[in-house]
Amino acid sequence: MNTSVLQVALDLVELDRAITIAGEAVLGGADWLEAGTPLIKSEGMRAVSALKSAFPDQQIIADMKTADTGAIEVEMAAKSGADVVCVLASSDNSVIDESVRAGKKYGVKIMADLISVPNPSSRALELEKLGVDYICAHTGIDQQMTGTDSLVLLMKVVKEVGIPVAAAGGISEKTAAAAIAAGASIVIVGGSIVRSSDVTGSTRRIKEAMNLPTPYTGTGKSADDEIREILGYVSSSNVSDAMHRKGAMTGMIPLSPGTRAVGKAVTVQTFAGDWAKPVQAIDTASKGDIIVINNDQGVNVAPWGELATISCLNRGINGVIIDGAVRDVDGIKKLQYPLWARAMVPNAGEPKGFGEIGTEIQCGGQTVSSGDWIIADDSGVVVIPKNRAYEIARRAKEVYNTELRVREELRQGKTLAQVMNLLRWEKHP
Repeated sequence: MNTSVLQVALDLVELDRAITIAGEAVLGGADWLEAGTPLIKSEGMRAVSALKSAFPDQQIIADMKTADTGAIEVEMAAKSGADVVCVLASSDNSVIDESVRAGKKYGVKIMADLISVPNPSSRALELEKLGVDYICAHTGIDQQMTGTDSLVLLMKVVKEVGIPVAAAGGISEKTAAAAIAAGASIVIVGGSIVRSSDVTGSTRRIKEAMNLPTPYTGTGKSADDEIREILGYVSSSNVSDAMHRKGAMTGMIPLSPGTRAVGKAVTVQTFAGDWAKPVQAIDTASKGDIIVINNDQGVNVAPWGELATISCLNRGINGVIIDGAVRDVDGIKKLQYPLWARAMVPNAGEPKGFGEIGTEIQCGGQTVSSGDWIIADDSGVVVIPKNRAYEIARRAKEVYNTELRVREELRQGKTLAQVMNLLRWEKHP
């Protein structure tokens, strides 16, 4: 291939939205348009034919992810207007053979997708010998969420084959130039374009980046830094969506509306308003942490007040969550400190020293361990298990970006029911 190609993956489930976004992407310089697997599963082969009809000058890619009946599926896609048909690289060689033969018969190219292939380098070489036209070095969405780097896969594959290689999997404006520098002939971009509130602008910037190949040196951020950065702008609602409605505490009231808190939990178990361990936790916690307290035995006595809050401010503690009561509310509100509690009372407890710091506790109906991540805002408090924090943060980012695109479509005059195509998905008896 003489020039690098930008392929936009339309991984949506509504055809009308896909056509609209595709048009905006073409204005930004998109070369190829992909009818993504979700779109084909949702709309059938009419998704391919509709894209070809709307954009006759663009190459149309049908991401069939064919695993069987290669000849039949390639024929279907070709007759619907596809120029390139994607098959799974993990398919049996007989499927690949049939796909290649059907591709030659109907005048379409075959792209083999390496998603989840155990030995991608050696399999890519086999696929080249079997006659496929393109190799797709693809890191799947679920793999991306756990931190798998698509460019690492790309660099392994380009060393093995002489046919054009496509890079796919979380490619963005920041990594498109690196994909070209690493040897990709085709850069496949999905979410960074189709979820953008400015599809044309995002496409243009990625296309410009591809014209200036630059080796990728990584983000330079630790996993914790990336988690904190993402949770700093997504909402607790985004995180709840990413966790499929898990992790949300109940009964937690924001003392200072408009504040928000993100950080790792330092857990405290106390009893009947005993404030010794909650106050000692301020010295135990690190800057940027959140103190999470279970005040067992009711909400009639408060284990927390204004003086403890001032200590938190001095120590750089990001917030406090109390499954129990808080007092000195007027003073804490003046401080505009991020604090969530179940109740407000004037009664103070006694510093008896019962309880424990760092133990697993229950708070707002959720199990919390020290080191779990907390995000809290006006919508509520969500706890993210530390062993899934990186994945959940990245999934929440996807939710956030999807909502940006929906907001843009609402701004253009659609209703939410129209954007989500609710009538189509409505259940019927």
